[in-house]
Amino acid sequence: MLRAVRAIRYVTPLREGGSLPGLMEADDLGTYVVKFHGAGQGRKVLVAEVVAGELARGLGLPVPRLVTIDVDPRLGPAEPDQEVQELLRNSPGRNLGVDFLPGALDLDPLVFDPGPQFAGRVLWFDALVGNVDRSWRNSNMLLWHRRPYLIDHGATLTFHHGWSGPPTAEALAERAARPYDAADHVLLGAAPDVDAADGALAPLVTPGLLTAAAAAVPDEWLADEPGFGSADAVRAAYTAALTARLDARHAWLPPLREAVAAGARRVVRPSARPSWLGG
Repeated sequence: MLRAVRAIRYVTPLREGGSLPGLMEADDLGTYVVKFHGAGQGRKVLVAEVVAGELARGLGLPVPRLVTIDVDPRLGPAEPDQEVQELLRNSPGRNLGVDFLPGALDLDPLVFDPGPQFAGRVLWFDALVGNVDRSWRNSNMLLWHRRPYLIDHGATLTFHHGWSGPPTAEALAERAARPYDAADHVLLGAAPDVDAADGALAPLVTPGLLTAAAAAVPDEWLADEPGFGSADAVRAAYTAALTARLDARHAWLPPLREAVAAGARRVVRPSARPSWLGG
């Protein structure tokens, strides 16, 4: 399970996110970006954040620390923003906290070159979990102390928005083989080495790692899923879907290579150092 903390103060809303996350202080003296189970996008976004985030951590990719943060609705009335009051009132109990990285900047790969190895690993991971939200429009990567961090994985594992019970073997196989649309991926210009990433990361995606990532999700975020008898049955479905996706790499890796090649052809790189830089 994720480490549990308790919110003691709401600091400010972060209006960049579609679900109005908020910056909150906790009783461990930490500050967290809090994503609320009572937000319009619902609990499944939090589940995806945890499963994908803990999977990324297990693969050695840099992600901020995740915690569950207990929110008392009584914090709400003190807030002047009525939307914040309503969100806190609708989100009692455990919510998701993402470690706040003070001073972090949005990572621009045209300014900070992540290199083919890192770019390949991020692209491979995004293809595995079906991340539809790491494009040039919004990289969902931060640069903190000259190190890149991956954030915002609520738009991964989108298959769970359409299930109504444990998926059949046929449904798992069909979904697992679907190509990943990498045409707008923010790291295509970094010449991502997806074959090296596959060789390094695929062996790490073990049943134990997948089980641990799913086990980190609190029971109450998995409760009452239509067609599932228990929270553990939902966890097993995530594990089965990701296992099937891993096993179907023969189907989605070739289109990923083609996307990388197409991206390399589109990238226009300067042939010489700009004169205004001097030297």
